[in-house]
Amino acid sequence: MTQTKNNIDSHKGKHLSYAERCKIAVLKKENYTNRQVATVLNRAPQTINNEIKRGTITNLKRQVQKEKTYDYYTSIYDADAGQTFYEEQRMNCGRRPKWTDTDTFIEWADDKMLIEKWSPDVLIGFALKQELFDKSIIPCTSTLYQWIDRGVMRTKNMDLLEKLTRKIKLPKHGNPPNKRVLGVSIEKRPEIIDSRKTFGHWEIDTVVGRITKCDAVLLTLVERQTRFEVIFKLDGKDAKSVDKAIENLRKRSGDYFTKLFKTVTSDNGSEFSGLHEALQDAVDVYFSHPYASWERGTSENQHKLIRRFIPKGSPISNVSEEQLIRIQQWMNDYPRKILNYQTPHNCLAKAFREECLVA
Repeated sequence: MTQTKNNIDSHKGKHLSYAERCKIAVLKKENYTNRQVATVLNRAPQTINNEIKRGTITNLKRQVQKEKTYDYYTSIYDADAGQTFYEEQRMNCGRRPKWTDTDTFIEWADDKMLIEKWSPDVLIGFALKQELFDKSIIPCTSTLYQWIDRGVMRTKNMDLLEKLTRKIKLPKHGNPPNKRVLGVSIEKRPEIIDSRKTFGHWEIDTVVGRITKCDAVLLTLVERQTRFEVIFKLDGKDAKSVDKAIENLRKRSGDYFTKLFKTVTSDNGSEFSGLHEALQDAVDVYFSHPYASWERGTSENQHKLIRRFIPKGSPISNVSEEQLIRIQQWMNDYPRKILNYQTPHNCLAKAFREECLVA
């Protein structure tokens, strides 16, 4: 005996609506059996049985006859009672979010992002590596971003500078003509430098505030393996100021200069026109292709951190040396995911010790 397929499959996985509960109440008052109700609503009989069991209430009817009181109890399905039970169960279903278990991590994370300018990924990686909290209350990076989006945190998206300004830039292939090259091309730079397996390879660049001749600029050097940053404040964006800063750097480094600096990679800006001559006796200097900032990606990423404190368009002349020292220290003590949540300062110290032992 074959059975024709009904519409029950179309309702599979769908919860009963309030309208359907009202129909159940009407049909039960008309003495329909549970199976007959299921047929009318094209629902599985077990679904109707469960719903009637959950939504059935007991009514009390009191009758007084000849000074005697009689109580009658009757059971009846009520659509409102069934709907209330359903809504209560829905409120309690699903896994509780981690942020409901404790406020300790939330407060700590907000302080790190709002006060110390840490990114969500860095604070999570640091908390896990240092075992600051139980792992059960530490979310993943994407979950923390969702908490920020939903308003769980005091931190807002506007407080995450890099999230608001991040843009995906596709590299433009080919090198524009009629742009002079100041020295040895980056194409001749040894491949081992690209791998970041060795220490002492730096990128140099400038950070501009206001685009005016009278405003100061920043000269930045970042070590490619450890991401250690050195910042100088220059009077202007010219070769004379850069050469003076390099001379100052050599004096401060003393006999350790050649152990700290093996190569330097620069762009073809006119301010670096004297860089090769200033360093050729001790350090190999390479120049990237014109308009190819992605070839010095480490510097570009470091500049994003600087912009957290010195936004674009802000005059650098107003930034004091003390402020620059604090920014540099913050960057070098800031745990990095790329460094397995170690700080550039610690990585540089370790790499330099190994370099001295080899020597």
